[in-house]
Amino acid sequence: MDSDGGLAAPYLTGLRLTGRRVVVVGGGQVASRRLPRLVEAGARVCVVAPTVSPALARAAEAGELTWWPRTFRTGDLEGAWYVLAATDDAEANRAVSAEAERLRVFCVRADRAEEATAWTPATGEVDGVQVAVLAGRRPREAARVRDLLVGVLDRLRRRAA
Repeated sequence: MDSDGGLAAPYLTGLRLTGRRVVVVGGGQVASRRLPRLVEAGARVCVVAPTVSPALARAAEAGELTWWPRTFRTGDLEGAWYVLAATDDAEANRAVSAEAERLRVFCVRADRAEEATAWTPATGEVDGVQVAVLAGRRPREAARVRDLLVGVLDRLRRRAA
C-alpha cells in the first residue's frame, strides 16, 4: 500500500524463466494469450484446466507444455517459480492465489488484479527491443500505449535501415 492507502506502484522486472516451472490455471482466452510468451521465454509450462482452447491443446500435443485435464488442487504449485490464475471462477483463482502466497510464488490473477502479487503488462517487440506497459489496471490504455511505442520503434528501425 502507498501512503494514501492505495496500491503502491509495481516494481517492473524481466523474468528469466528458461527451464523454470510456470503453472497456468485455466485454459481459456487469457491463458491462450499468455502462453506463447511463456513458451518463448523457455518456461516449463504446466496448464491445469478441465478443458483448454484448441491452441493450447495443439501446444500440449506438440510437447510445448504439459496439460493436466482437471481442476486445480492444493499442491499443484509445488516447485513453481511463477503462477497465473486465469479461470472464470473467482473461488478457484482465490485458491490458486492463496497457495501461491503461502509458497511465496508471484501470482497473476486475471480476474482481480488488485489481489495479485504480479501483473502482466501489455508487451510488444521490435528488433529485439521489448516494451512492457502497465497502466494502473487499465488494460486497454496499456495496450494503446504499447501499440504507440511499438509503432515509434518500428518507424525508427525503418529509418535506420
